[in-house]
Amino acid sequence: MNREIIYIGDPMCSWCWGFSPVLKTINEQFGAHAPLRVVVGGLRPGDTQPMTGATGSYIRRHWESVHEATGQPFCFDLFERDDIVLNTEPACRAVVTMRTLRPAATLPYFERLHRAFYVENLDLTDAGHLSRLAEPFGLSPKDFITAFESAELRTETVQDFQLSQRLGVRGFPTIILRHGDHMSLLTAGYQPFEALRPILEQWSHRQPEPSSQVN
Repeated sequence: MNREIIYIGDPMCSWCWGFSPVLKTINEQFGAHAPLRVVVGGLRPGDTQPMTGATGSYIRRHWESVHEATGQPFCFDLFERDDIVLNTEPACRAVVTMRTLRPAATLPYFERLHRAFYVENLDLTDAGHLSRLAEPFGLSPKDFITAFESAELRTETVQDFQLSQRLGVRGFPTIILRHGDHMSLLTAGYQPFEALRPILEQWSHRQPEPSSQVN
């Protein structure tokens, strides 16, 4: 019975950025035994509200909480601007584009998008930024944009969002462990690796259980 670690997150989710080192360690220590599958959940797809005023203050408090809890770096200069909208669909579609064209680079590119937004304050609704960030992973901007703008990848991105909903995911990051037809929840929200390791070790050696759904 095959095993799979299903990660549901969003490249513009601050807690996912905080979880990024944990996810990398999980992949390094358990990826050979149970491949990591990245699913984009769609934190705020289609959002049109600029990150200013009360909205900006609310989001900034989240960033500060993630920094305090995880130590991940943040640059807060972005909140001095009035042109940044937290529409996460383009960044999610960029991850799907990388997953389609360079599957092995999906997780590193996901992390690169995190850093570009939270540390470098790049606008990830800009396809130009997304394509340039893909270049170190072997994709020319032209090839990236062609795939990124295709109807097929727009549809596949929406299908990821729908899968997240069907799995009952209500927040990010979420990790679901699949063993054959059986699924179990590892974490819904940030957890340090040391809290997750014993569960992963036990799961990786456990015999399959009857099929069940994650609620």
